[in-house]
Amino acid sequence: MEMRTLEPPEFPGGLRELPQPPEKLWALGTLPPAGTRFLAVVGSRAMTRYGQEACQKLIGGLAGYPVSIVSGLALGVDTCAHKSALAAGLHTIAFPGSGVDESVLYPRSNRNFSKEILAAGGALLSEYEPTTASRVHFFPERNRLMVGIADAVLVIEAGEKSGTLITARLASEYNKELLCVPHRIGDPHAFGPHLFIRLGAILVTEPLHILEALKIAPKGEAARLEAPKLEGVEKEVWKILEAPKTRDEIVRESSAEAGDILTALVALELRGLAKEEFGAWRRI
Repeated sequence: MEMRTLEPPEFPGGLRELPQPPEKLWALGTLPPAGTRFLAVVGSRAMTRYGQEACQKLIGGLAGYPVSIVSGLALGVDTCAHKSALAAGLHTIAFPGSGVDESVLYPRSNRNFSKEILAAGGALLSEYEPTTASRVHFFPERNRLMVGIADAVLVIEAGEKSGTLITARLASEYNKELLCVPHRIGDPHAFGPHLFIRLGAILVTEPLHILEALKIAPKGEAARLEAPKLEGVEKEVWKILEAPKTRDEIVRESSAEAGDILTALVALELRGLAKEEFGAWRRI
């Protein structure tokens, strides 16, 4: 497969907005079409069965939506994320902690799997020369690219000393939505997700929560006809809720007074037409 370089104007997602953007990227494979949303999935290399099932369920539930799954090709959560994306027919991008040439891809055990990613229409991206072997400091450097390209970052599991904690903090620094999967109390793999949920990260238990964070309207809602007998502010707010919105976003987009908007939201909720969940209002 032909290797090419991408200059900053060609970078996908928010990579150009990083504090230290790459000068260029080496790419293998196919980038997703314009309008695709990027979900970075991170977590422990020592993945548990629970983490695997959660990863497969959440990514599998995104099938049919314009989402590209971004991860680092490492063992554990990264590999599960890429494989779950392929199983769901989703695009996926791998950022290895090395160059993208097959001779140096890390880990070695995933070199054949990288071919599956490319064959399925996915891509491998790296800021390092193609034949550059992996080094310890490359991994946090590439993690900033995974967060930079993403619209949201999903943490599956992370122990107290996991490097995933650093990646999750980058999401906050880069103003990205941080999503976390809850675990059983006392589970050492729960340290990272539970810490960040306490600090305000979005708790994720189903694919719908990811779609809300990515501002993608669930199927059936986007195509739903306008509710009958809506007038005035209620009708305006209903139109605004074509995609999930926070209360502040609704106020900014509406021409009505804040008090009238709140009244309209309550009325829509009482009629079973909208509800607030995890800080955002959406149609139901």
